[in-house]
Formats: sequence, structure tokens, C-alpha cells
Amino acid sequence: MEDVWSMVHAERAALIDDLGSLDAARWDEPSLCGEWTVHDVVAHLVDTARTTRLGFVVALARARFDFDRQNARGVERERGASPQETLERLRQVASRTSTPPAPLDSRLVEEIVHGEDIRRPLGLTRSYPAEAVDRSLRLQTRTPASFGGAKEIVARVRLTAADADISIGDGPEVSGTALSLLLAVSGRRVALDDLDGPGVAALAAAV
Repeated sequence: MEDVWSMVHAERAALIDDLGSLDAARWDEPSLCGEWTVHDVVAHLVDTARTTRLGFVVALARARFDFDRQNARGVERERGASPQETLERLRQVASRTSTPPAPLDSRLVEEIVHGEDIRRPLGLTRSYPAEAVDRSLRLQTRTPASFGGAKEIVARVRLTAADADISIGDGPEVSGTALSLLLAVSGRRVALDDLDGPGVAALAAAV
């Protein structure tokens, strides 16, 4: 458990470093995450870092069990009046170890996928630790779509990482880096361009 939190904290620290030198105007650029801007995604990361198991259940009930509404309220609550205010909030929560009622590796998925939601549109790159990406990809592929995962997808295709000892699923092969596979099965269609193999079309139809 401590190993997971050390990886989560490292990802938060790396993102804070990347954002620290970012021009304020670029926080308004679209992210890879739906209609959210870069600023919105950072606010979401602040919100999820603060979330506790009980707090998650209470907030979900108040949102009438609508995950999108719950997330939108969290962004509104944690988005500061300026990028610097939101970044300072992220600094304040960077070392927290609270989590919603989900597997602990979901915190790695949160930091890596949303980290790329922010970095890719901004032209920023990060070399993520292989173990963190590996654990995130394995969790996503055993989590049902109803909980934001891709369990159903790997019933149609076999994901093979070109840079790690990972082969998951049953069907025509899709190959690429573990990070690109993680992003693709997390619904980030931009990552499909990084993938090869006879299963890419089936994967594209499923995400």
C-alpha cells in the first residue's frame, strides 16, 4: 500500500512541477477529458485527492447517484479564481492518502490518465514509471465499464504492450506502449493513432 501511495505522490509532484511554469492562458485549453479544460482537470484532481470513502458516498447520494453530476460539482468546488489558486490547492493535497471506495491502484489510474489529459494537449511529456503504468492498465482491464474500466473490451481484443511484459485479453491483437494502451482503453481516442495490429478497428469501435 505504501508503495502505491509513493507512486501517487510522485505523480502529483511531477504534475505540479509541469504546471508551475505554465502560462495562465494555457489553463483554458481543452483537455482530453470530455469538455473539461486543463484547469477543470486540475480542479478534479484536487477534488479526488480530498475524497474519502464516506465523503464519496455522501456526495454521490447528493448528486442523485449521477457520477457526472458529482464530478462536475467537485470541479466547481475546487476550481480556484485563478490557475495559481488551483495549483496551490493541488500542492496542499499532494501528500494525502485518502481514497474513494475503489481499489487503491485506481489512484494511479487517476493520476496517470488525467496527467495525460493535461499534458498531451499542452505538448508536455512525462516518462511514467513502468510499474505505475502496468498496475493502471491491469486494473482498467479488470474493471467493468460501468465503473470506468475496460473489462468488456478485453473480451474482444488482446492488448500487447511493446515495452512491457503485458498481454491481456482474447481476440485480435492490439499492440503499442503500455501508456498508449491504458489511454485507449480509458476512452482517450487520440491514443488509437499510437497503436497497431488487426484489433485496432475493434478497439476503436468499443471506446
